[in-house]
Amino acid sequence: MNAKLQTVSTDKAPAAIGPYSQAVRFGNLLFTSGQIPLDLNGEIVQGGIEEQTHQVFKNLQAVLAEAGANFSDVVKATVFIKDMNQFAAVNSIYADYFGDHKPARSTVEVARLPKDVFVEIELIVATVVE
Repeated sequence: MNAKLQTVSTDKAPAAIGPYSQAVRFGNLLFTSGQIPLDLNGEIVQGGIEEQTHQVFKNLQAVLAEAGANFSDVVKATVFIKDMNQFAAVNSIYADYFGDHKPARSTVEVARLPKDVFVEIELIVATVVE
């Protein structure tokens, strides 16, 4: 394989809290790490599922921008949610960020997420390689 891995990092999203990158580019694909609702200081945003979901999307937007991409370039999203009863709220906010673009998606209820947040989202994105 001729493509090589390139890490993507921005100070406009919270730093990784473990041994991983905010995103990795492989050829024309970008794989984001799961983003949780941390602010730039690494603190969990105050509020409920709505506030947390908006923060996750702000973090993802910053990582995508650093890679020269946006939500219209997303091919696949994976949403991890602590309580499937909150799916409608997450889905409504998700729709606001993606608009008419409808990438493939999986949504999974999980027992626990890092720092006990309510939602985590990761993306696979098709990008233009310069």
